[in-house]
Amino acid sequence: MSKFLNSKPLWFHILLALGLVVLLLFLFILSLEWITKHGESSTVPSVTGKKIDEVQSLLKKNGFELVVQDSVFYDSIPRGMVLKQVPEADEVVKVNRTVYVTINRFIPPDIEIPKLNGLSYKNAEMLLKNLGLHVGDTTYKTDFAKNTVLEALFQGKTLMPGSKVKMGSAIDLVISSGVGEEAILVPKLIGLTYEEARALLDAQGIVLGAPVFNPDVHDSVTAYVYKQRPAPMTMDGKRLSMRAGQMVDIWLQTEKPNVDSLQKLQAAPQESDQEPQQ
Repeated sequence: MSKFLNSKPLWFHILLALGLVVLLLFLFILSLEWITKHGESSTVPSVTGKKIDEVQSLLKKNGFELVVQDSVFYDSIPRGMVLKQVPEADEVVKVNRTVYVTINRFIPPDIEIPKLNGLSYKNAEMLLKNLGLHVGDTTYKTDFAKNTVLEALFQGKTLMPGSKVKMGSAIDLVISSGVGEEAILVPKLIGLTYEEARALLDAQGIVLGAPVFNPDVHDSVTAYVYKQRPAPMTMDGKRLSMRAGQMVDIWLQTEKPNVDSLQKLQAAPQESDQEPQQ
């Protein structure tokens, strides 16, 4: 065969090559319809509202490929549920088409907690809702700024701004109930440690103002109160009163002070101060 071909002139080989190309092209055109399944179509099944594992088997059975194009998160919808599909249900398309879906995420994204302290309850609730969170339990604590958020908690732990929780989480809020109606004696804090003073004020529902530490104080645990405002008594020894939710400021130093002398020096000069502060 090779001897026969070698004996032929160049123009014969050229014509033979062209003939083979034409034959291959003709065969390709004939098979193109079979390759592309031209004329074969199928109706896209509805997969919205179904779980992704169910959707995958359903589409494969009907001759479609599945691609998860996007994911979002709603805590009120089962995880892994298809929320959107392209092409839409009941569209007639060629077989072997790809159906793109958007699903509800299996793992909720992390949400960074903003500063909530000082916001009104309504504003805090709206802010949390916009972030995909919701308000859990609310407790009330006496404080002069009524109906404002004093503290945000998650699973019993205080949340600082920048802390992260999962979307859909419930955030517990401590809300100010305002100043109490009942008058209580101004606590004597001079001579107490910082932690003792803070615990005493907290137990009586009194707000601790920003503590002022002397420059030589490097550890609040070893600091002692040497000054407070308001003073616990007048110069003639009569006790002053205040209401729960009001504030007491304290000053601290490293050495334990002489309690009696400092209380007399810092006593309120007017007996009329016995009335609760407004």
